[in-house]
Amino acid sequence: MQILINQQPVALPASATVADALAQWNARPPFAVAVNTQFIPKTQYAQHALQAGDRLEVISPVTGG
Repeated sequence: MQILINQQPVALPASATVADALAQWNARPPFAVAVNTQFIPKTQYAQHALQAGDRLEVISPVTGG
């Protein structure tokens, strides 16, 4: 299936979860994740199944002032 991670197309297996997508994307903590603009808690990454066409945003904190 095809999804978007930070607006980049990514191909994943049909049964992929948020955890699978993050592993393929090589995401490095710290970050927050939203699927279709809905925040997903870290405890749910392995259980949250993705669907074709989902938009996953990996957001890293920014420091400074």
